[in-house]
Amino acid sequence: MKTEKKLIGAGLLTAIASSLCCITPILAIVAGSSGIASTFSWLEPFRPYFIGMTVLVLGFAWYQKLKPQQQIDCNCETNQKQNFMQTKSLLGSITVISVLLLSFPSYAHIFVPKTKITAIVTSTSKIQKVEFTIKGMTCSGCEHHVKTEISKLKGIVEVIVSYEKGNAIVKFDNKQTSIEQIEKAINSTGYKSLKSKIIS
Repeated sequence: MKTEKKLIGAGLLTAIASSLCCITPILAIVAGSSGIASTFSWLEPFRPYFIGMTVLVLGFAWYQKLKPQQQIDCNCETNQKQNFMQTKSLLGSITVISVLLLSFPSYAHIFVPKTKITAIVTSTSKIQKVEFTIKGMTCSGCEHHVKTEISKLKGIVEVIVSYEKGNAIVKFDNKQTSIEQIEKAINSTGYKSLKSKIIS
């Protein structure tokens, strides 16, 4: 029983560890605390290992649970009811939770409030398009966090963020917002704006 508890606990912990880098940006948006977003981004390189460990640990736990038990020919045996910590129901619940945690990056966007860009573009507006190189983004949750913070600025027309490319392409009215202000907004998320390049 102790072995089963340890396996279940280890499986859940590795699943949590593998998704922490993606969960914290979403929590940061919801809580309005930008700085915590990149706290666990250092875990991202280890994510494949955590996923592998979770699968192996839970796989072994299921093997232990489903393998045929040795029959002991003893008249003194009694059929004791298993408590919940020993049941397949608990292991099944932990497995479902682990799968949800591991797949969190694929549905993280559901929890992100939609940002509305309400910039007013007039004939006197001076629209500029700039690419910002950003360090530290690891999943779609990071993208949404950066986009949310940039969109709060005045004069923002369009924001496209990609964690895979490590950049943000921002179209804005430079009479209302400057490149420095956008960089400051990016840095406030906990990620780092390394450089900017004017596209048009």
